[in-house]
Amino acid sequence: MTTLICNCNQTMPLDEAALSLALDEPLTLHRTLCRREAPAFQRAVRSPDELVVACTQEARLFSQLAEQTDGAVPADVRPIRFVNIRETGGWGREAAASTPKMAALLALAKLPDPQPVPTVTFRSEGRLLVVGPLEQAERIAATVADVLDVTLLSTGGAGMQDRPYPVLGGKVVSLTGWLGAFKLTRELTNPIDLDLCTRCNACVAACPEGAIGLDYQVDMAACKGHRACVSRCEVAGAISFSRTPATYADEFDLVLDLRVTPAFTQHAPPQGYWHVRPDADPAGLLAAVVALRDAVGEFDKPRFFQYKASVCAHGRNQTQGCNACVDVCSASAISGDLKRQQIKVNPHLCVGCGACTTVCPTGALTYVYPRVDDQGQRIKTLLQTYARAGGKQAVLLLHSQDAGTALINDLGRAAALTQPQPKPVASGIARFLGAQAPAASDEAGTIRGLPARVLPLALWHAASLGLEVWLSALAQGASQVWVLMTGAEAPQYRDAVRAQMAVAQSIMTGLGYSGQHLQLIEVRDARDLAALDATLAAPAAQTVGKPATFVAQPDKRATLELALDHLMQHAPHRTSGGDAGPADASVPLPVPAPLGTVAVDAERCTLCLSCVSACPAGALQDNPGQPQLRFVEKNCVQCGLCVKTCPEDAINLQPRLWLSGERLRPRVVAEAKPWQCVRCNKPFGTAKGIEAMLARLGGHAMFQGDALERLKMCSDCRVIDLYSSTTETKITDL
Repeated sequence: MTTLICNCNQTMPLDEAALSLALDEPLTLHRTLCRREAPAFQRAVRSPDELVVACTQEARLFSQLAEQTDGAVPADVRPIRFVNIRETGGWGREAAASTPKMAALLALAKLPDPQPVPTVTFRSEGRLLVVGPLEQAERIAATVADVLDVTLLSTGGAGMQDRPYPVLGGKVVSLTGWLGAFKLTRELTNPIDLDLCTRCNACVAACPEGAIGLDYQVDMAACKGHRACVSRCEVAGAISFSRTPATYADEFDLVLDLRVTPAFTQHAPPQGYWHVRPDADPAGLLAAVVALRDAVGEFDKPRFFQYKASVCAHGRNQTQGCNACVDVCSASAISGDLKRQQIKVNPHLCVGCGACTTVCPTGALTYVYPRVDDQGQRIKTLLQTYARAGGKQAVLLLHSQDAGTALINDLGRAAALTQPQPKPVASGIARFLGAQAPAASDEAGTIRGLPARVLPLALWHAASLGLEVWLSALAQGASQVWVLMTGAEAPQYRDAVRAQMAVAQSIMTGLGYSGQHLQLIEVRDARDLAALDATLAAPAAQTVGKPATFVAQPDKRATLELALDHLMQHAPHRTSGGDAGPADASVPLPVPAPLGTVAVDAERCTLCLSCVSACPAGALQDNPGQPQLRFVEKNCVQCGLCVKTCPEDAINLQPRLWLSGERLRPRVVAEAKPWQCVRCNKPFGTAKGIEAMLARLGGHAMFQGDALERLKMCSDCRVIDLYSSTTETKITDL
């Protein structure tokens, strides 16, 4: 492994000796690796060793230089890994103390790439539907018609006399699908059939109310029923006020929607669909046109998730339990299927936010881009390298790889530009920072940049990691876990992350760890740099006494248990008894917590065990030897299926973290005296259950006399009594 570091023309302090020691690799400090010292890079690309370059700004230049270097290892054989240690540490007020963070970021870049994941394929032949006013739709069609097969769906306006593109009429009933597979359903209710219309304009001239425009559709609100248009169109026969409404279905690969109200209202519309309002900025329309021109061919994207239906808590026996993933999905990619006791995820609509896996209490949905165990290894490497290099009180800052990375880079740049100087900030710098830019001579007003203890970790989406990973990071020595969200995230993602953080913080506080360990940082963009900078200066929270060494597991609940076990073992409130508190000690948790107990009303419970069959996690169990309902608290995900299934309304949920080791073992939560057969005295069922059945069926005509008495017998005796009875009519008697 070869690592190249550069202090970017001496604009940031780099301690090559300390970095060499932390990475166990001899490093050479460069000053202008992308310019005068480029031969050092060329020597490195000729070597077959893995190569890490501590610069992202000049990644394109380095890649081109590698291609032009004789004897260089091709990029498809040995990719070059670029890592940013400048904006994330070197350009900041705490740059001199950022060596442990830089070492951690460089160590992270050395990890092997995660295993590839399955892909989802889209195929587009370029069939574009443009929905909107004709004049605007025709102008846009002219810019893409050389590469796309364009069809227009008119919503009014005045079209050209010539029709270089097919024009559809009617009202949109539905528009569904995704890139390469959109399905349009429209209903024709207008008297003018555009397929028959010759656009001779005779009807337009004949209409005394002006109810027919150059979109060749009748405005029924303006039409007074003179029907002069019908007479003028007699030969073509395109106009009929008695025509029966008809429904048509069409298929397209791409859709450009120019209406005020979009066809897809979810936060993340399907790929292949662009919505540009009529009053939108021209730049937005230009971006859509450019994207449309490139949307022809075959495209692959990762299949971001895995689903294990066997542990899904969405439903049992036509009863809905957990609906968290369906509610949080901003792409409308998830729907419930109670008949099959599971959910359905459309991989073509999934945008890979991972929020569904974050809120899933059982781990039925898991994020695989990359997999949780790969992410866990990355986080563990960051924290361990940081600590080994002398870092203290690490903060794990999770952010999106696009908007979040851009914001962190802006923060680093602003920190470099606003270092205290004896003169005001230059006008160009002020323009970059916006109205909030302070004078550089104002010590209190300068941007400090990313603190030395804050370790940024880029994710595909900031909501893709949740409770079990956050707690694992805290168990592995992190002081805090912060999630940075910009205006790009859906509102329900923010709510979900905030709710999960409330659970995690309740656990940490309940175990006695002082301080604020979890925080959701919400900013818009570079306009909020000053606010972001101030938030990042928050004080540290109490860390675990001994960092854990476990690695995150593919199974969500297994990872969660590893983290909880370590945090409880080393909790400040831990007693000498081996648990984190007395046997009855517990930490109350807010809803929706994936941990907790059930309170069973023993007076109402009949031990019918319907809750056992409904429980997807095996938390509720029966006892084959005697009439008991047992409960394993560790397994409970608080999905509520038992509550909704119980016919006696005898169960309530209580979210909590029980600190006793008994949470790992079955305990009896309800038991009853067995009923004894009135004929052979063999125990079967429960006395309470049989008595409840007798009370409910005693007034039914089918259960009178001997029939009611048989309900008190075991299954064997019921059969014997039925066949030996002299009062029952037998088939042989008929």
